[in-house]
Amino acid sequence: MALSACLTACTSGNFDAQFRLRAVDHPIADAVIEQKVNELYDKMNPQERLAQLHSMYLADLFGKDGKLDTLKCRQLIPNGVGHFSQYASQDVKDPDEIRDMVAQVQQWIINNTPSGVPALFHEEIISGVATRGATVYPQQIGLACSFNPDLAFIKTQQTAKDMRMIGGLLALSPMVDVDRNPHFNRDEESYGEDGYLSAAMGVGFVRGLQDGGLKNGIAACSKHFLGYGGGSESDEKELMEEILMPHETIIRIAGGKVVMTGYHKFHDINCVGNAELQEDILRDYLHFDGMMVSDYGSITQQTHVQGLTEQGASAMNAGNDVEFPRNDTYQHLYEAIEKGLVTQERFEKSVKRVLTLKAALGMLDKDAKLYEEGHIELDRPEERQTAYQLATQSVVLLQNNGILPLKDTKKVFLTGPNANNMWAMLGDYSYQGMSYFWKGNNPDDEHPHIVKLKEGLENSLPEGFSLTYTRGCDWTEVNETQIEAAGDERAQAWLVALLDRKIDGKEEIDREKAIRMAAESDVIIAAMGENTMLCGENRDRGSLRLPGSQEAFVEELIATGKPVVLVMFGGRAQVISKIADRCAAIIQAWYPGEEGGNAVADILVGKVAPSGKLSVSYPNVELNENICYNYSTKQDPRIEWPFGFGLSYTTFEYTNLSVTSSADTGDNAIRVAVEVQNTGSVAAEEIVQIYVSPTSTDQHLKPIQLQGFGRVALQPGEKKEVVFAMSPQQFGYYDNRQWNIDPGQYLIKAGGSSQDLTLCAPIILTGDKTTMPLRTVYFAEMQ
Repeated sequence: MALSACLTACTSGNFDAQFRLRAVDHPIADAVIEQKVNELYDKMNPQERLAQLHSMYLADLFGKDGKLDTLKCRQLIPNGVGHFSQYASQDVKDPDEIRDMVAQVQQWIINNTPSGVPALFHEEIISGVATRGATVYPQQIGLACSFNPDLAFIKTQQTAKDMRMIGGLLALSPMVDVDRNPHFNRDEESYGEDGYLSAAMGVGFVRGLQDGGLKNGIAACSKHFLGYGGGSESDEKELMEEILMPHETIIRIAGGKVVMTGYHKFHDINCVGNAELQEDILRDYLHFDGMMVSDYGSITQQTHVQGLTEQGASAMNAGNDVEFPRNDTYQHLYEAIEKGLVTQERFEKSVKRVLTLKAALGMLDKDAKLYEEGHIELDRPEERQTAYQLATQSVVLLQNNGILPLKDTKKVFLTGPNANNMWAMLGDYSYQGMSYFWKGNNPDDEHPHIVKLKEGLENSLPEGFSLTYTRGCDWTEVNETQIEAAGDERAQAWLVALLDRKIDGKEEIDREKAIRMAAESDVIIAAMGENTMLCGENRDRGSLRLPGSQEAFVEELIATGKPVVLVMFGGRAQVISKIADRCAAIIQAWYPGEEGGNAVADILVGKVAPSGKLSVSYPNVELNENICYNYSTKQDPRIEWPFGFGLSYTTFEYTNLSVTSSADTGDNAIRVAVEVQNTGSVAAEEIVQIYVSPTSTDQHLKPIQLQGFGRVALQPGEKKEVVFAMSPQQFGYYDNRQWNIDPGQYLIKAGGSSQDLTLCAPIILTGDKTTMPLRTVYFAEMQ
């Protein structure tokens, strides 16, 4: 956008605003904790210290009768154990049973080991606690489309309460990899392609988990450090400005104290054994003072060093403190110390980091509360309500010729593999997904109750509408899943069985019947897409097109002449360019969680106006490379729908962008305001997006970069002024190990997506170049 085209009303002067999310020091230990840890370490015997640095599985200590086997305890953990791996997702057990197992183990450790240091139980929680009966919220890729970190905060507040009750105090979440490859099979776990959005959502996630301090919440673990999902291919500037930003803000704003490295390599060295990442960037640059943990089995995957003793030494010397999920290499650490491969001082640091985290969590207190007593109720009404709200805000309306919301189309025909199946709602690292893939179980859809789209429509369709349904086609006719050799080694043990395993839809498939029913309807809702077996960690099917014969089935539905509403479920974008133009409407629903059926149905019938905006650039061709909206102000022709895009049932008009005309590079804040009006006839919410661009090629900024967003609810005809406080630091860049803010002229743009920025205003930063070791303000904040 040329500078002459910018529309602006300028204001002057420094804007007096307080940034709620300013970076501050979050020391994990005060003098009391430090003294407690030092005294405890000094009295521990060598094997007790070593035991703090590894994990094991809860089932290792229990008999088939479900009771703690004290003989196994004396054999396996005579000196205690530091951690328990994925303790709540391993078996088909209710929360009371899980808590009882945790209680038995903790009491045995406290009463029967020399120092009685409780174990730290961890679990996956990206879409809620991964345990039977817990609330399943929308998967993260969809949650990011809500652009609502405040609701993400509420979600993880609820999750932390659940985890504490069943004895878990460490979450191996969130995943904050900035994933720019549409083909990446773990896109669903991420917040998408943008570092700023991923950071904002990640900070909300961690602040919710740790709300009230670690003694009241649970510790978060940001992963995967650093550059998993394609980010490691970035140059140093992009890596430090964007790929690092989610981890940086989680540590410096939210007080994150646990970080996990990835399975990938960085500069040809496995991350778990990479001192450049763990010591140079994480500890020396970011001043991280918490605990580093390995991803499951990653220490033995190091290729630059061979032998268990040597691999364990390599990981510890690089900065890793704890080995997950078992004790494959760290059991040899004393041998490594004797050989001079690891120093005693380095070993001591790791043990004390574990003990310090446990002290901060209150685990070393005299009356430590390690679990809840009494009956435990999960999936409480308020949690289901949050799941519903997030789902409605995560769904993105990509295309609509006016067919939606459904009004005059009385006879509704629903079809497709994702129309009446829980796997349309649940992604990888949900309890159900983990249980099915990793454990070979067949979890049910009642713990908790998963609302499928068919049920949602039955609940939502107005009087006078009729709903007919038949499945019509399967996800795939043959199993398309390919199992990767990299990643979690547990997948390799299941390799042969997995290749022959396909999720059973448990319904008849009669394609001809479906086409007949479609022809007799007024509108067709085709629920298509992937499922957790077709895409996820270690598994992929090699294509972004709709699986199996789904595309051909949609073609047949279109050929009936009846309008087709295509609803896609899954964890990544799907290439639908062959059929998109002939669909009456297209919805990307992602994996919307347990309330997904109600949420999508309510959007289809107009009880809720869609408000989600894409957290990724949505391709129209097969792509297996990094792409991002901020590479250029012009849309990549391979992208069908741009980052930040999403339709509503109304229209919005942006006017009167007002920006502080000039500010000093060292000023506190800049005022940015824009008026937004609902110019349609439906009440709805709009996500106002603020972007920054340089005015010349010699400025050290990307061509365009998201630097602010906020939700605003508007009644028909209503207009509101939306005000943001921005910091001059948001115009800065990384160079020479510091953050730099240059004086000069920049552009601030406002609109409804990265390619719909109807307003633009210049701002001049004056004064001298400002440098600082690290940013202290990362986000624009709505006032």
